[in-house]
Amino acid sequence: QVQLVESGGGLVQAGGSLRLSCAASGRTFSGYIMGWFRQTPGKERVFVAAIRWSGANTYYADSVKGRFTISRDNAKNAVYLEMNSLKPEDTALYYCAADRTNGYSDLPSRWPYWGQGTQVTVSS
Repeated sequence: QVQLVESGGGLVQAGGSLRLSCAASGRTFSGYIMGWFRQTPGKERVFVAAIRWSGANTYYADSVKGRFTISRDNAKNAVYLEMNSLKPEDTALYYCAADRTNGYSDLPSRWPYWGQGTQVTVSS
C-alpha cells in the first residue's frame, strides 16, 4: 500500500514563500515519478510540477514556471515543492502524486497514487 503524506501548507501573504513536503511510504519508490497537483473548490485538479526518479527531468505548469521548484530526496522517499512569489491565484489544496512507471503526464487520471492534500492560502 502506497501512502503519501503532504505537509507545509499554510497562510501566506502575496509575494511570500512556502515549502511543501511529501513523505512517501509503504514500498520502495525506486523508479517512481513524483508530482504536485492543485485543486480549488468546484474546479478540476490541475498539474503543477513533476520530477522523474533521477531528478534530471522536471516539468512545470506555465502558471508556476520561474516561481516554483520541485525537488526530491530519494534516500528519504520525499519530494518537495518550493513556492516563491506566491499569488492569490495560487490558493488551492495541493496534492502529492506518484506513478511507478516514471512516465510523465499532466493528466491527474494517469497518476495512481495520491496524498490527502495540504491547503495553501495566499492573501492579497
